[in-house]
Parts: sequence; C-alpha cells; structure tokens
Amino acid sequence: QVQLVESGGGLVQPGGSLRLSCVASGFAIRNYVMGWYRQASGHEREWVDQIFPTGSAIYADSVRDRFTISRDNDKNTIYLQMDSLKPEDTAVYYCKRPPASGSDSWGQGTQVTVSS
Repeated sequence: QVQLVESGGGLVQPGGSLRLSCVASGFAIRNYVMGWYRQASGHEREWVDQIFPTGSAIYADSVRDRFTISRDNDKNTIYLQMDSLKPEDTAVYYCKRPPASGSDSWGQGTQVTVSS
C-alpha cells in the first residue's frame, strides 16, 4: 500500500527558509519520478516541481531559483528546500508520484505559512 507522509512545514517570515520532507512507503522512490504540489486556501492544487530517477529536476516558474527538490533513495525520502519564501508560497504542500490525477492517495500534507 502506497503511503506518503509529509513534514517540516511551519510559520516563517518572508525571506526565510524551510525544508520539507516526504517519506514514502509501499514502493521504492528510486524507480519513479517524484513531485511536490501545493494548495493555497481557496485555490486549486498546483504542481511545484518534480525530480527524475536520474536526479534531474524541473520547476514551476513561480519557484524556480528559490526551491530545490532532492531525493535520498536509501531513506525513500524526497525533500523540498525552500528559500527566499514569499507570502504567496503559503499553502499546504504535498508530495506524490506525478501526475496529480494518478492513483496514489494524497497524504495529509504539511502547512507552510509565510507571514510577518
């Protein structure tokens, strides 16, 4: 059974940093593309970035050069390093194997709030 557990969110001031983690179980992440998504209150869930088994990554324009996705295959965990955070980054963050419409269930997510 596939399970994804996100953690690491919190309250941070604009310009600050956070590092999110996503522990996967039920499959080996080394074989799959893994992605981060986010959903702000009152908005649709949106794709943030994804990392390929090779380690290469792609990012949404809104987070490029500020966010970095990485993976630790031995720990079956992916990470999202978020720097230079902005109030518009406030959202619940989720990890999942793309696409968003895929069969994996969404985890509980982790809340990120950027506010002074």
